[in-house]
Amino acid sequence: MDIGVRVIRMANFLPNSMAAVVIRKQIIRSATSVGANYRAACRAKSIADQINKLKIVEEEADETLYWLELICRLNLLPRTRLEDLIGEIDQILAMTVASIKTLKRRINSRTNRKS
Repeated sequence: MDIGVRVIRMANFLPNSMAAVVIRKQIIRSATSVGANYRAACRAKSIADQINKLKIVEEEADETLYWLELICRLNLLPRTRLEDLIGEIDQILAMTVASIKTLKRRINSRTNRKS
């Protein structure tokens, strides 16, 4: 949830150009989706369901990074102002990928024990 709040606050500082308005909407959607889908993953009904929900978290975090990189390339906000946010989303992405790998190994080890 914190990442969504931070991105919304950052988005409020984007200019009101046509491009920035589109980017603002997209980055708010993707960043808030990270938290919402992580929450859903925590309540998953099975490991497979949890993996699927975490894959959505991965996609949305990666999309959020894309929008942040675009904001930087278009000089809509200074990169120095976004570095902490980019770093945090990078960490979320890395932890999510690691969690997916761990869960897949767990499924594989269960499958191998049954064989």
